[in-house]
Parts: sequence; structure tokens; C-alpha cells
Amino acid sequence: MAATRPQRAPITSPAAATVFSTVLTQGPVSRVEVGRRTGLSSAAVTKAARPFIDAGYLEELASEERSGPGAGRPRSPLAIRADREFFIGVKITGDDLIGVVCDLRARVRATRHRALTSTAVPDVVAALAALVAELAAPYRDRAYCLGVAVSGDVDQVGGVVRYSPFLRWRDVPLGDLLAEATGLTVRLENDVKALAVAEQWFGEGIGVSSFALVTVGAGIGCALVVDGRLVTGARGVAGELGHVPVGGSQPCHCGGTGCVEAIASTGAIVARSGLPIDEAVARARAGDEAVRAVFAEAGHAIGLALAAMANLIGPERVVLSGEGLDAYDLVDEHVRAAFTAQAFGSVAECALIIRPLPFEEWARGAAAVSIQALFRP
Repeated sequence: MAATRPQRAPITSPAAATVFSTVLTQGPVSRVEVGRRTGLSSAAVTKAARPFIDAGYLEELASEERSGPGAGRPRSPLAIRADREFFIGVKITGDDLIGVVCDLRARVRATRHRALTSTAVPDVVAALAALVAELAAPYRDRAYCLGVAVSGDVDQVGGVVRYSPFLRWRDVPLGDLLAEATGLTVRLENDVKALAVAEQWFGEGIGVSSFALVTVGAGIGCALVVDGRLVTGARGVAGELGHVPVGGSQPCHCGGTGCVEAIASTGAIVARSGLPIDEAVARARAGDEAVRAVFAEAGHAIGLALAAMANLIGPERVVLSGEGLDAYDLVDEHVRAAFTAQAFGSVAECALIIRPLPFEEWARGAAAVSIQALFRP
């Protein structure tokens, strides 16, 4: 007979979600401090925390002694029991699958790669299910959720990949297909938004109310966090910085013209230089002026797009990532010059943070989407 799984996270109210997420991202932290940071009363914090303690998601650490006049009773900080539940995250690329197992703090416990011999939907589903089975085996009694990150237009609520240019998919009900194949609860998300969730809760976004994550590589992606919330838009495609027009006549795969992605993506640089990307980088670094001009135009386009985005939402920082950062030295000065010239007023003071992240971090982002979704009322 199958083992009875323990009680899941008892999210029953916005207060419960707030208390848990505060301890998750900022703990260990005392109830008093949780109340101070969230505006909840001490009684509300205690009421919200108790079910999490009973279900094994939170624990009370040893009391911290306090000193001085009016110090009062010792505090018992609340902390996450990170191994209470595990989450599987998978990043789908055109060539392979990258999978991770994460604990509740989004710390990676295991990693697996699986090459894709085909991007046909049935083949990808089968390969992903096999990868998940490998990853989940040691955690079967505490791994309930699968997060999947894929590029393109993703309907997170419906679990549908509306359009993924690199996989050549349209209207694929991937969430349902994977739920049936794996038996897990599946959360599907655009890959850049998934990476932003991980950064918001566990990385550069901690303590920042508004930031943008921009990825440079095969595509130009962007995810926006404003007032502490990931911006999805009415149809889930908010933040498509790669398809902001910045001038020029280059056609884009989206059907538009002059998009950032048509000028600054890896494929655009390859097409415009006539060279494989590694050779283009090597020649540019060696001083080939024609190839350097291709990278300069790419950097200028990225800088203009960043400034347009920053002028609209005013982020505290912009985090730049993606596989294209391997050649960032060739575009950096052009990105910053265009950004500074086009940014309005104090927007130019927005910090640009360069943060190279391997594909395992994108898979971790997919797991983080499941973690975040689990603790919403």
C-alpha cells in the first residue's frame, strides 16, 4: 500500500502566506521581527505560524537571550525546515534538458542533464519524464511539484506553451502532458520569469521592491518585478524586451522589424558577421573592426532597450545574465553609453549588475516557481 504523504503547507490566508514567505526569504527571524516587517500583529503572526510548525515546515530555534532595560522574554526565532519538501525544476533548451532537485530554500541538492535527440513534443515529454524519475527517486516521499521553464510565450495558468520559437512549438498543453507522464503537480513558466522568481526570493532581488532581470543570448529576455510582484500582464507576456523596436530594418522571427533580438541575439550576431559565434568573438577580441562593429551595434541596441524599460518602470537595479555574457566585454561600453544617454533623469543611476548564471540556475528558477506557488493562498 502506498505511504500516506504528510500534510502539505497549510496556506489558508494572505497572512499565512506573508508570514511563511517572510521566514523563507529572510529567516531565521523572530515573530516580533516578522510583525515589524509585515505590519501584522504579534497575535496574527503567532496564529499564522502555528500550523506551519505543526506541519513541519517551520521550527523554533533555541531562544535568543536579550539584555538591557525592558529586554523582556527571550525570543525564539522561526526558521525554515529546508528538507521538509523537495521541488524538481527542469529547463528545456533546444538541445537538452537540465534538471535539479531543490529544497525549500531553493538550494540545489541534485543535478542531471539529458540530451534531446528530437524536439517533437512526445519525445521531449518522454525524455523529461525519464529525467524526473531519476531525480525524484531519492526524494519520492517528499517531492510533489515539478517546475518547468521554457522560452517563449507561456500561459502559466493554463499550462500551455503558446509559442516557443527555439522549439518551434505552438499551443502545446505541456502542463497536462507532463502531469500525466510524471504524476506530479506541474508549474509551467517562461524561463526568464522563472529565473527572476529565483532571484526575487533567493538572490539579487531580496530586499528590493523593483528590479528587472534581462538575459542576453539566443534571445533577449526580460522579467520585471514591481512593488514586490512579478509582472505577468494580461496574457503572461509582459517584459518582452527582445521585441522592443530600436531602429533598423532587420526582420525578426516575431514578424516585427528592428527588434532588439534581431540585432543583439547570438543568432543575429552570427548572421550579421557571417561567422560562428565563437569565431566572431575571437576575431572581435583580436581587433577585427568589421566584427567589432557588429558587437557595438548589438550593445547599443541593448542599451536603448534597457533605458526604455527603466524609464517606464524605474527599477532599483537591472540584473544582466544569460549565455551571451561570455562575450559581454565586447558590448559593455556600448550598452552603458546608450543606457546613460537615453535614461531620463535619475533613472540613469539605476545599477546594472552583471550576473553570469549557468543553465542549472534556470532549472533552479523553475523549482522556485513551484516553491512560490505552493505558498500562495
